[in-house]
Amino acid sequence: MKVRTVFGVIIMMFVMVQAGIAGGKDDIQKYFNNTACKVKATADPVQKRQILDKSFQTMSKALNTVQSLPLISKEDRDGIECFKIALQEKQDELTGSNGYTRVSDAQLNAFSDYVVQDMEQAANISISLVAALLIIIILVLIL
Repeated sequence: MKVRTVFGVIIMMFVMVQAGIAGGKDDIQKYFNNTACKVKATADPVQKRQILDKSFQTMSKALNTVQSLPLISKEDRDGIECFKIALQEKQDELTGSNGYTRVSDAQLNAFSDYVVQDMEQAANISISLVAALLIIIILVLIL
């Protein structure tokens, strides 16, 4: 099953690159933007936290999968590692762990917007188009 999934990811990557799709990084932003929309549409703070936490965990899983692929360059691996660190910091802020103050219930909507902006910057600085496309493909496969 893993070989089939990896093979499918590789084929999809080449098709997307050949088609000239330059929206990989935009798709990462859309992923977090969709999460922010779900958070804002929910009234219960517990559910808001669950939405954010699930989003962070899913992205983290996708990043780990892409980072472990043999076709990813060392620069992309390093960029993904920086992205993972930024993502973990946001998760720590959400839960109030590792020295961070927990985001208050009243600020969860604003926090979700902050995550969108911060993750967009992290993806633009450190992840190539190919790696960003792979992350989106893995996210689609996970969801």
